[in-house]
Amino acid sequence: MSLALARAGLLLFVVLLWELLWIRGLPAYILGPFEILKHFFAALGSTELYGNIGASLMRSVPGFAIGAVLGSALGLAAGVSRVLDRMLSPMIFLSYPVPKIVMLPLFMLWFGIGDISKILIIALACFYPTFINAYYGAKSTPKILVWSALNLGASPWRVFCRVVVPSALPLIFAGLRVSLALSYIVMFAAEMINADSGLGHLIRVAESGLRFDLMYVSLLSIAILGYLSDSLLRVTRTRLLTWQELDA
Repeated sequence: MSLALARAGLLLFVVLLWELLWIRGLPAYILGPFEILKHFFAALGSTELYGNIGASLMRSVPGFAIGAVLGSALGLAAGVSRVLDRMLSPMIFLSYPVPKIVMLPLFMLWFGIGDISKILIIALACFYPTFINAYYGAKSTPKILVWSALNLGASPWRVFCRVVVPSALPLIFAGLRVSLALSYIVMFAAEMINADSGLGHLIRVAESGLRFDLMYVSLLSIAILGYLSDSLLRVTRTRLLTWQELDA
């Protein structure tokens, strides 16, 4: 309770300090928090914001789902199979440091300038954290549990489903949270480069027209979407990992 009060007090202090500095005369491109909220609630009364939020979600959600499913599945498989480990791991760990957004021009050449290229670049960005976390999650499964299950007559597939996957789930969810954040970051960047809708497109429009209010509305919208989706993921993790105490 005291920690929650401390967090709320710190947030209130930052907001009030920001507001006081804005009143004293910050540059025109820095709006005060209450001014931003006023523009945000005004934007909620129009259909433009909802249309752009929907366009962004239609890119980020499929991209996240594709990257997360493929990354988790292949990471688990590489974690338990030496053959797949030797085939996949060197290539994935070698290409991991490369910023995925730089691949967007190539994806546009290969898949066109529509939403497909944007969805696939988001999926590529989401693939790596989920693969790496699932890989190390499978690798960290206590061998005593695997040997015990095999000695009791469990098949390799049953050991994988009942021992390896539950053991790897905490790390898998950690990778999913990182991938979820990346899906919004890459979506935002892709929409700012080439899109006629979406929250990133709104930022580009705001920049060209010096619409600072629109810029902050877009940023606040993506922050709220990210927080809500991360909260949903944390609730799902808590429900699935009732056998383990985890910090949110």
